[in-house]
Amino acid sequence: MAKKQAKAVENRHYDVILAPHITEKSTMASEHNAVVFRVAGDASKPQIKEAVEALFGVEVTKVNTIVTKGKTKRWKGQPYKRTDVKKAVVTLAEGQSIDITSGI
Repeated sequence: MAKKQAKAVENRHYDVILAPHITEKSTMASEHNAVVFRVAGDASKPQIKEAVEALFGVEVTKVNTIVTKGKTKRWKGQPYKRTDVKKAVVTLAEGQSIDITSGI
């Protein structure tokens, strides 16, 4: 019997998932099988699910997204705007986990 070939991770998955979002609140969510990621602004929920499953080899049950609009701030009297940030709260299947402290 031939060995099953490992599926290569496509580069577009790295464009969808930008970074883990590590805060006190996201650490508390990890107790309920949820992981929070910063994602691309134009990424859809199915794209996020596919990318997480491909990159980390886990089963995703649910994806919730949050768009935080950038605030208008002032620095030395000059106004500027912080960038908008899109976050995804990814709920994993029971018994699955992701170690976000290790590299991919």
